[in-house]
This record gives sequence, structure tokens and C-alpha cells, in this order.
Amino acid sequence: MTVRRPIDKEDMKHLIVGLGNIGAEYEGTRHNVGFMVADALAGAASASFRDGRYGATATIRVKNQELLLLKPNTYMNLSGNAVRYWMQQENIPVERLLVVCDDLALPLGSLRMKPAGSAGGHNGLKNIAQMIGTEGYARLRCGIACDFARGGQIDYVLSRFTADERPVISECVATAADAVRAYALSGIQFAMNHFNRKSRE
Repeated sequence: MTVRRPIDKEDMKHLIVGLGNIGAEYEGTRHNVGFMVADALAGAASASFRDGRYGATATIRVKNQELLLLKPNTYMNLSGNAVRYWMQQENIPVERLLVVCDDLALPLGSLRMKPAGSAGGHNGLKNIAQMIGTEGYARLRCGIACDFARGGQIDYVLSRFTADERPVISECVATAADAVRAYALSGIQFAMNHFNRKSRE
């Protein structure tokens, strides 16, 4: 006889979206930090991504919280299509949506979680706001710095991290994964208080 665990009223499902671009040419680039964080979360839970509509998904649990990890396959500028679809498909409200992305305005390796805000020039965040009809969703920004000459932004964000930068961004990705777990378990204010930080540099 199977004994079922009573349903905990605090059990919740969250949609955690890591932004990036699909394809080998974009793997490991600065613009794909969101994918890296999603991969770190899945890897730590021994979960695998499955290709589906508008993106690849994996489901993990953090104690009593269920996290649906999403890596959109729409390319960055149309990320909102994937986010809107999976919110509707899984009946996840905007209050339980967290988007992880790169940020040029932050020092390399720094983290900033916020409950809402403007896109700040990030096309992925901009499209998500357009498609779900609000900027009132949580986001975790991972700093990639802005070490490029005038007019070189696109080439910079699509470039790979240097050998010197890789240890910094690896630590950032691991810490960002911890921040996502803290967000799911203890709420955004707790996660902001404990994980919003500047780079060691």
C-alpha cells in the first residue's frame, strides 16, 4: 500500500527563466549567463532538460518548492513568447516568476535581484514585459561588466569570457543558483538581503 504525503499548503511552483541564445556559437557567451545559471540548478539536482514548445525545461525541487527551469529557444529578443506560454501552460502567476539574465551595467561577478523594474536596455527583459503585460516580475541580474569600445556592445555580449574572467563568472553562477534557491524557499526580500552584492574586484 502506497502512503501519500499530505499536500503542504506552502507547496508552490515557480517558473525560473534563464535567458540566452541557443546554438553552439552562443554557448558560453556573456549573453548566456542566464542559461548557465539554469544549467547549474539542473545539474545540482541531477535533472535533465527536455526540449518543448518555445524552449527546454527541467523540473527540480528545493524542499517543498517546485522549480520549473526554462531556457527559451526563441533567441533573446523574443524570450517573452516562451515566458508567456509556460506561465499559462503551468498556471504560474507573475508573483512566482523569476528571470535570470546578464547585465552590462553591473561589475563582473556582481548580483542584483529585484522584485520589478525597467528592462534597462536588455532586449530579453523588454520583450518579456511586452508579452506578459507588466514589468512587475522578479529578475536576477548577473554582472558581465562593459569593457568595450563605443559601438562594440553587440560583439561584446556575444563574446566569451576570458581566461581571467572565467573563475569570477563561475563563482557568480554558483552564487546565483544559491540565490534562486533562497528566493524559492524564503522569498525575494530574504534573497535580496543575502545575495545582492558587488564584485570582489
